[in-house]
Amino acid sequence: MFVDDRIVTLFKRNAHHTLTYWSVFFSFGLCIAFLGPTILDLQCQTKSTLSQITWVFFSQQFCLLIGSSVGGVFKRTLFTALSALFVSALIISVIFAIIPLCNNVLVLAVAMAVSGLAMGVIDTIANIQLVTIYQKDSAVFLQALHFFIGFGALVSPLIADPFLSEHGCGNHTGNGTEIMHHFRNMLRHSPIAEHNITQGHLPHGGAEEESSVHYAFWIMALINLPVPLAVLFLMYRERLIPCCPNGTPHLLDKDELAMENQQGADGAQVEQATAAHEAGGHGDIFSCCRNDNLRGLPVSFFMIHILGGMVLFMTDGIVGAYAGFVYTYAVAPPMSLPHKAAGYLASIFWAAITAGRLLSIPLSYRFQVMKLLIFNLAGAIITVLLLLIFYNSSTFLYIGTSLCGLFLSSIFPCMLAYTEDILDYQGCATSVLVTSAGMGEMVMQVLVGSIIQTEGSYSFLLCGVIIASIGFLLFMGLLFFHRIHRNYLTGTTKKSAMVEEETPGANGSPKAEPIEETQKS
Repeated sequence: MFVDDRIVTLFKRNAHHTLTYWSVFFSFGLCIAFLGPTILDLQCQTKSTLSQITWVFFSQQFCLLIGSSVGGVFKRTLFTALSALFVSALIISVIFAIIPLCNNVLVLAVAMAVSGLAMGVIDTIANIQLVTIYQKDSAVFLQALHFFIGFGALVSPLIADPFLSEHGCGNHTGNGTEIMHHFRNMLRHSPIAEHNITQGHLPHGGAEEESSVHYAFWIMALINLPVPLAVLFLMYRERLIPCCPNGTPHLLDKDELAMENQQGADGAQVEQATAAHEAGGHGDIFSCCRNDNLRGLPVSFFMIHILGGMVLFMTDGIVGAYAGFVYTYAVAPPMSLPHKAAGYLASIFWAAITAGRLLSIPLSYRFQVMKLLIFNLAGAIITVLLLLIFYNSSTFLYIGTSLCGLFLSSIFPCMLAYTEDILDYQGCATSVLVTSAGMGEMVMQVLVGSIIQTEGSYSFLLCGVIIASIGFLLFMGLLFFHRIHRNYLTGTTKKSAMVEEETPGANGSPKAEPIEETQKS
């Protein structure tokens, strides 16, 4: 078997919580990937320009980043965590139901911003809750969690496609037709929103095609509706609904008791864990930065947070930029693929990410997370470098896209499990990493898009090599500070043990000299 009986038993004990968090992330994947293919239809609905409508999606990504930053506030108790998940999931369904009614681009931007804020809260809380439940065994379950977001991102374009209009707001001629055809194919087959398309206006002249995209949004709202109901049912099972009487102990109470028993075996680790807990625990970014809570912690503690976040800033930035601009690269010289053939690249990329996360579930159990991270980061660099070398080969573009998705797929959950394990599941690693990953995806899309626009499509892969190489160097720095932090903890343990030996009557035992005198008498 890939997973032993202990992991299976642990999953069965926490199955209801785990399945609920997985379903929330499947819904998250649907939501984050569903909007991209509908961008031109929403442009027609709001009678806006293409550049204006892309800022609507930027507002969603920006608020998703804010939600990820503050989501840790709701982790303090199981009730607040599940309540935030319930409200956020319900908000997403409501927003998708009212999007077809938004005929103004500003109103649509506000709606997208609210949905992004809700998705950011979901992103942080689901990760924190799984880490809290499974701790040192969380790598396997985090891989599964992020498999579901990839699966949702793969499925969502299939839901939207039947309802998309083929010609947008009208018929176009000349270069306008070619440009709009380019964007239509890119956005139809890309499961993420393209923030940085800034080219021109879409003409509103000619025969306007009747759009039925509102049915797609309503279907999305219905698909997402069981998620808040599942969270509500979990709250009912845990006796957290105010109208229900208190019953059995909550799951997190039992987990915290197990954590205390495990930490009680080593006095120095308890002391370090307490200091880290005072630094904010798995809180939000802002509570982690309070000066009063950061005193007495080693430099390595902060560097682990910073470097771990920077690694994901780079790698998740590659994911967003590659999924967003691989079509642009493929249709431009020297590759010059047909539009329809190039349109499959983004779907292949996300399919590879989904398969990679599924494959990483047993691998994360069999191999150390650190080794998986080194393998994936090195594989991503080599793959993008080979794509740069064989830039004329359309066959290798498809192969390289698949390999790139496979290598990048499990870096986020592996990094999350690795940094939390280094810090003994204290500190603010989850909030920092989730926030950094979202920021990297948003910033790198804008940065790479502007470079491609000024320097040409060839710079797309060159940017990928540079970003991946920087990410690998940052990870080497993280390994260095991991060793320093481990030595710090070892030194703290030795000092604590020496203090216990020098303390008379430690652990309730009588001193040696009085015992000898008693025996002599």
